[in-house]
Amino acid sequence: MRLEDNIQNIKGIGEKTAQQFGRLGISTVGDLITYYPRSYKKYSEPVSVAEVSEGDRVAVFCKVVSYVEERRGRRYNITSLSASDSTGSLRMVWFNKPYLKSQFHKGESYIFYGTIKIKGPMRVMEMPEFFTQFNYQKMLSTLRPIYPLKSGITNNSITRAIEQLRDTVLTLHDYLPEDIIEQYGLMRRGEAIMRIHFPDDEEGLKDAIKRIALDEFLEFLINVRKLKEKTVVESNHHKINDEAKVKRDGFIAGLPFSLTEGQKAAVEDITRDLESDYMMSRLIQGDVGSGKTVVAVIALLMNAISGYQGALMVPTEVLAMQHYEDISKMLKPYKITVRLLTGSMTAKDKRTVYQELKDGICDIVIGTHAIIQDATEFKELGLVITDEQHRFGVKQREKLAEKGDMPNILIMSATPIPRTLAIILYADMDISVIKDMPADRKSIYNCVVGTDYRPAAYKFLRERVGAGEQVYVICPMVEESETVDAENVINYSEDLQEKLGSGVRVSYLHGKMKESEKHEILENFVKRDIDVLVSTTVIEVGINNPNATVMMIENAERFGLAQLHQLRGRVGRGSLQSYCIFINVKKTEESMERLKVLEESNDGFFIASEDLRLRGPGDFFGIRQSGDLNFRIADIYKHADMLRLAQDLSLIIDDI
Repeated sequence: MRLEDNIQNIKGIGEKTAQQFGRLGISTVGDLITYYPRSYKKYSEPVSVAEVSEGDRVAVFCKVVSYVEERRGRRYNITSLSASDSTGSLRMVWFNKPYLKSQFHKGESYIFYGTIKIKGPMRVMEMPEFFTQFNYQKMLSTLRPIYPLKSGITNNSITRAIEQLRDTVLTLHDYLPEDIIEQYGLMRRGEAIMRIHFPDDEEGLKDAIKRIALDEFLEFLINVRKLKEKTVVESNHHKINDEAKVKRDGFIAGLPFSLTEGQKAAVEDITRDLESDYMMSRLIQGDVGSGKTVVAVIALLMNAISGYQGALMVPTEVLAMQHYEDISKMLKPYKITVRLLTGSMTAKDKRTVYQELKDGICDIVIGTHAIIQDATEFKELGLVITDEQHRFGVKQREKLAEKGDMPNILIMSATPIPRTLAIILYADMDISVIKDMPADRKSIYNCVVGTDYRPAAYKFLRERVGAGEQVYVICPMVEESETVDAENVINYSEDLQEKLGSGVRVSYLHGKMKESEKHEILENFVKRDIDVLVSTTVIEVGINNPNATVMMIENAERFGLAQLHQLRGRVGRGSLQSYCIFINVKKTEESMERLKVLEESNDGFFIASEDLRLRGPGDFFGIRQSGDLNFRIADIYKHADMLRLAQDLSLIIDDI
C-alpha cells in the first residue's frame, strides 16, 4: 500500500469510519502512520495501600468492603465503593458510569489502577481501571499508546488500522545514508514508526522517538533552508520613507512610558531593515511581558505611513480582539485604518474587511488564521507580522507572505529558546533579542510547595479575589481516560468552588471545548465576570489580563521548565504584584531541583538554558513540552542533540 492511498483501502475502514478519522486530520495511509501517540500508559506491579502517596499512579490489590453507592452530582452521576487490603483502605470513584453498580460485589477482589488523591482524611482513586489478577498479569510492563481522540475513534481502532500497515511501514524508504544510521546508532525510519505505535520496552521507545524527532527537525530545517534561498537576496519592494521615521519618533515621544534599551535596539534593527535594499526577515525574541507588541506597532506605523498595508496574525481570537482595540487607540491620531478579521465574525462583516483590504482602504488588519484564507486579498501588502511564531508552521508563514509581493516579515516569539538553538531553528532570519523588562513591571513572587500547602493556597486565592484580583489554576492532562483533560478540569473546578465558597466565581476551560466556548470564557475572564479560571495549558498563549495576579499550577513537576515559565507569563502583566504557586506533588529531589530554578528566577532565557541542562534523556511518559514549532514528537530541549545533528544533515539532504 502507498502512503498517499486513502485510508478506506484499509480493511475495516468504511466511508463512515473514514469520516470519523477525517475529523482527526487523517485521510491517507501517510497521515495515519504519522498520527503519533501523545503519551503511553505503563502498568506496574501492585503495591500496598500503606505505600501510596498523593499523585502516585499505582496498582493496588484490594477487596471490595462496601456496597456500591450511586448519587447525583451537579454535573454527573457518581458511582463509588470502598476497597481495602491488610494495610489500609481506598475510596474508588467513577463519574457517569452507572453500569458499574452491577459490576462489583462485596467480598470480591480486584486490582485497581489509577492516580491517588487525598481528600481530607481519605485516600481516593478517581476513574480507576480494574482487572482480575489473571488479566492484570498480562498487562504488566506493557506500554499502551494513548492518542489524541475525538468522538467515534478509539485507541484500539487506531492501533488495529496501523497493525494492518506493518509491512508497508517496515519497507519504507529511508532517506538517511546507511553510514549515517550506523555512525549515530539511529533506528531505521520504518522500524521507528512501528515502535512508536507498538513499543516493546522503554529503551526501544526512546530510540524510536529520538529518530522521529530527528526526522521532524530535519524536515523543518530543510523547509527553512528553502525559504531562506527564496528570500535572502530578495529586493525590498516596500521601503519606508523619511516621513515614516519622523512619525515614528513622534509616536515614541508620545508614549506614556519610555522604551527599554532592548526595545530601542529592536526598533533600530527593524528601521534599518525596512529602509534597506533587501527585504526584512527578522525574529524579535523577547521574554513574556518584555514589550514586543509596542515594537510591532511601531513597525506597522512606519509601514502604513509609507503607503503600504500591514498584517498582524496572532494565535487566538481573544488576543486578536485585545490587540485590535489597543492598536486602534494608539494609531488613531495618525488616521490609520485598522480592522479585525477572525473566524467567528459574520460572513457580512468578513466581506466588508475583504473588500477594504482589496481596495486599499484598510491599512492594518489584525486577526487569526482567517487572514491567510483564500478570500483575503491585499492591494499592497508591505509588512507581515506573526505573534508567537511556534503556533504557526513554516507553511502558514509562507502562505501569509505570499499574500503580497514579497512583503517584509517580522516574527515575535516569547518562547525562551537558548540562543544556540534559536540560531538553528531560525536560520533564515536575523534575530533581535529584548532582554530587559519595562520599568513598571514587578517581579513575580514564586514559591514551590507540597500538597500540604493547598489549604493555605486556597485561603490566599480568596484574599486576592476579595481584593478585586483574578486567578488562574492550571491542571495537567492526567491520562485517566480517553477524555482526560476535560474530566480532570471539570472535577477540579467543582471541588475548588466548594472550597472557595459561593462568593467566588469559578469557571473552567479545556482544549476539548468548541472554539466559540473557549472564546466566550476567555472574554468573560478578561471582563472580570470570572474570578478563578481553572484550565489546562490551553491558556499558555493568547490572553492578556493585567488584573490576573495569581497562578497556581498543580503537578508542576510534570511540565518542562520552559512551559511553566510560559504559563507563569499569564500573570504579572500589569503594575499589580503577582504570584505563582507551583504545587510539587512528587517531592522528589530531582523535581525540587528543577522547580527551584523557577522559584529563584523570572528570566526566561536563563530558565530555558537550565531546562536544557536538567532535562537529560527525559521521561517520555509525562507531559511533553508543548508548542515547540508545531513538532508532533520533537522537543527542542529534550532532543537538542538531534536538532544539532539535523542542522548538519540539512546541508547534505535535499528532501525527506
